[in-house]
Amino acid sequence: MAVKIRLRRMGAKKKPFYRIVVADSRAPRDGRFIEEIGYYNPVSEPKQIKIDDEKATKWLKNGAQPTDTVRALFKKNGIIE
Repeated sequence: MAVKIRLRRMGAKKKPFYRIVVADSRAPRDGRFIEEIGYYNPVSEPKQIKIDDEKATKWLKNGAQPTDTVRALFKKNGIIE
C-alpha cells in the first residue's frame, strides 16, 4: 500500500481550508484517510499552519511520501530540512 501525506480540501466555495492527512494513494482526494495530522488555512491573514510534529515524523519514518505542497509546508515548519 502506497501511503501519501496530502491535503484534503474542506471549506466553502472560494474559501478553501485544508486538512493535512495520511491516506492511501489510491483513495480520492477528499475521501477515506488513515490519520489527520494537521491543517492549513491559506485564506486567513497570516496563513495558519498547524502540524503535529510527532505524527508527521512517525509517518515519514514509516515511508509515507508527502506531496510537493505538503513537503513545502513541512520545510516551513522545520519538520524536513
